[in-house]
Amino acid sequence: MDIPGQPARAARAGTPKSAGSPWWADAAAVVGGGALVALHGSRLGRWVVDDAAITFAYARSIDEGLGPVQQAGAAPVEGYSNPAWLALLVAGRRLGLFDHRAVSGIPDLVLYPKALGLLCVLGTLTAVACAARRLVTRSWPVTALAGLLLGANVSFVAWTFSGLENPLYACAATVLAAVLVRAVTAGNLLGAGPAVTSGLLALVAALTRPDGAVLAGAYPLLVALATGRAVLWPRVRALALGVGAFVVPYALFLAWRLAVFGRLVPNTAVAKAQEPPGAELFSRTTGELLTFAGWPAVLVTAALLGVALTRRGMPRAALAAVVLPLALTLCAYGVLEPDWMGMHRFATPVWPLGALALAAAAVGLAERGGPRPRAAVAVALGTTLLLSWSAQRESAAAFRAEPTLPMCLVVNRDGVVFNTYADRLGIEDGSVLLPSLGGTLLTSDLTVYDLAGLTEPRIADALAAGDTEGLRTYAFRELRPTFVHAVGVWARKTGMTAPRLTAEGYLPLYRTADGGGDWVRADAVRHPERLGPLRAWAGRAVPAAYESGRDRCGGVLRPGQTATRPSH
Repeated sequence: MDIPGQPARAARAGTPKSAGSPWWADAAAVVGGGALVALHGSRLGRWVVDDAAITFAYARSIDEGLGPVQQAGAAPVEGYSNPAWLALLVAGRRLGLFDHRAVSGIPDLVLYPKALGLLCVLGTLTAVACAARRLVTRSWPVTALAGLLLGANVSFVAWTFSGLENPLYACAATVLAAVLVRAVTAGNLLGAGPAVTSGLLALVAALTRPDGAVLAGAYPLLVALATGRAVLWPRVRALALGVGAFVVPYALFLAWRLAVFGRLVPNTAVAKAQEPPGAELFSRTTGELLTFAGWPAVLVTAALLGVALTRRGMPRAALAAVVLPLALTLCAYGVLEPDWMGMHRFATPVWPLGALALAAAAVGLAERGGPRPRAAVAVALGTTLLLSWSAQRESAAAFRAEPTLPMCLVVNRDGVVFNTYADRLGIEDGSVLLPSLGGTLLTSDLTVYDLAGLTEPRIADALAAGDTEGLRTYAFRELRPTFVHAVGVWARKTGMTAPRLTAEGYLPLYRTADGGGDWVRADAVRHPERLGPLRAWAGRAVPAAYESGRDRCGGVLRPGQTATRPSH
C-alpha cells in the first residue's frame, strides 16, 4: 500500500479520476436512504430509552445555570458519558427547541433528539457519498446500497432514534473514514489538513462515547501501515499533528473532568464496573454481533473486501482508509461487556462503516469486471440482503413490541407514582432511592438517589467493589431515603429485599411477585390512616402504568407531576 504522493499516482492505483454520478443522484440517494431509516424508525413510535432522559435532565440543569447536576441541589456528578451529545441538547434547549413544549401532544423531549438522530443519519450518508465519489466511478449506487443496508438494520435504526448519542458517534466515525479516503486519493495523506481533521473527528467521537477514543488510532495506523517513498520528517510531522489534535484538547477535557467531578472517567463507567477485556469476551461479543448481522452477509462482505484489497486496479489504499475505522470500532465493541439494553447498542458505528466497505467493494468490482462478475456480485448482494433481513425480522418485531425501558414508562411508573405517594401522605422535602432514573429526574419533586449508581459515586464504588453491605449501610445510614423502589435484578443485586427493608423500618406501599416493590420509611408517615387507601390506589395505578403508560407521558414534563396534577 503506497502513500500517494501525487494525484496521478492515485489514479494509477485505480482510484477514479472523477466521479461519474451527477450531484443530484448522490443527493437523491442520501435523501432516499434517510427516508428509509426514518420510515423504519417511525414504527418505534414515541419510544425514547430512559437512560437518554438522564442526559436530558443534565441538559435542563446546565441550561438553567445549575451546572452539571442531575437536579437542583444535587452535587456535580458525571452521571452521563456523552458530553458532545449533551452539548447538542443544551443548545437545543437554549434555542427553545427542546424541553419547552409539546407538538400535537408529543413532547419535544421526544421530537428533538429524534430529529438530531435523523440529521446525523443524513450526515452519515453524505459522508458515504463523499467517500464513494473517490472510490468508484458511479457513486450513487454505493450510497443507495448503504442506505438500504442501514434502513433494514434494526439495531442501527433503534439506537438512532433512542434519544441516546449513538447517531452522532456513527456520523463522526463515517465522516472520519470519508476524510481519510479523500486524503489518500488526493495524495495528501501527510498534509496538515487531513491530520488535524482526523484528530478532531476522533475527539468528537471520544466525547460522544468513551469507546470512541479508539478512532484516534485510525489516522496514525493508516500512515504507519502505508509504505512508499515518503521521507521520515513528513510522516513524523503528520503524526504529531494528528495525535496532537486529539490528545491536547482531550487532555484538557480530562483535567476539567478531574477538577469538577474528582474522577478521570465518568461515574457511569465506575458503576458499570467493566471487567478487563480478554480473548473470551472479545470472541463472544463479536460472535454475537456477526451472528446478528447474518453470517451470509459477513462472509460476502469479507470475500468482496478481500478481493478488492488484493486486486490490481482497485483503490486499495482508499479502501483501507474505510476498513481501518471499521476494524477499530469492531474491536472496541468486542472488548465491552454486553449492554443490558440489548440490540447491540455499542455497535452503532460498525453498521455504516461496514455498509460503506461492502457497497464500495461490490460496486468497484462490478465496474471493473465483465458481465459474469457483475452478475455474481449482484446475486451475492441480493441473497445477502434477503437472508440478513429475514434473520432480523423476528428481532425487529420483538423490539417494536417491547422496546428497552421507555422513558414514558419510568415517568408514569416512578416519577408520577412516587410524587403521588408523597402528595397523599403529606410528605414534603422527601427523597426516593430507585434504579430507573431518567423519567424520574424529569418529573419528580423528590430528591432522587440512584440505586444503579450512575449518579451516586458512593453507590458506584460499592457496586464496582461488590460491597453490597457497604451500599446498604450508606443508603440506610446516610441517605435515609423517604421512599425506596427496588424490584427484580436490582433488589437481588443490592440486597434491597423485603426482609431487609422491613428491618430498616420501611413499610410496603406496593409489592411485586418477586418480593420487591415500593416502600416508605415508617417514621416519615405522619398520617398512618392514609396508608390503606394509598396501597389500594397503587394496586391500580402501577399495573396501569405498565399496561398503557409506555409511550405517552403528557406534554411538557416538569417536577411535581402527580396522578392529579398532570404535565403541562
